[in-house]
Amino acid sequence: MKTLAIIPARGQSKRIPRKNLRPFLGVPLVARSIGFARALPAFDRVLVSTDDSEIAAVSRRFGADVPYLRPAELATDTSGSAGVALHVLEQEERAGNRYDMVALLQPTSPIRSPERWEAAFRLLEKTACNAVIGVAPARNHPFHSFSRDDAGLLHRFVAAADLTLRTQDLPPAYVVIGNLYLIRAGALREHGTFFPPATASVVCDGPLEALDIDTEDDWVVAETLARHYGMTS
Repeated sequence: MKTLAIIPARGQSKRIPRKNLRPFLGVPLVARSIGFARALPAFDRVLVSTDDSEIAAVSRRFGADVPYLRPAELATDTSGSAGVALHVLEQEERAGNRYDMVALLQPTSPIRSPERWEAAFRLLEKTACNAVIGVAPARNHPFHSFSRDDAGLLHRFVAAADLTLRTQDLPPAYVVIGNLYLIRAGALREHGTFFPPATASVVCDGPLEALDIDTEDDWVVAETLARHYGMTS
């Protein structure tokens, strides 16, 4: 089965200007995902989707393919990853390149484990699932979440939540962490989402796997933790 790895890296970022080009532990953020993807044998091609010529040049320098720039309408704050991936698939098919699987590697998740991706591929090969995503145990359990009305009154976010349960007795809950998306190309085309019916998961519970860089605070925390755990390159 042929797998296309797509790294989405648009040029503009409101919270962290030029985020994808900023050095993370000495390497441009986008390059960390490129390096990981190129080292994973399961990926047949590593392609960066960007609207920015500088990001394109840096991505090529670190070994990724950037055969074209992303159209402006797919590079806005509201552009979804599925739409970007579908655009890449369409362009690739026009060029005569067809793939069975599509992987999405967001640069904002700079630290990944090859073993998680190997587990994701095994799930797709041995089960009937359409996609696999990375999840981690929820730090803030949904049973402890509330909505708040205009009068300031709290309402259980999960109606059946038992507020008398101790933290250690709560049922397991997981959140999507954004570091792993793997989907059958046909399912992506049919459903237009990385969360089609029959989506499976791989639990990524390492201390750095759930890092997601969206703000300056996130960046400081991510680099600090990475250095703390001995990741210096």
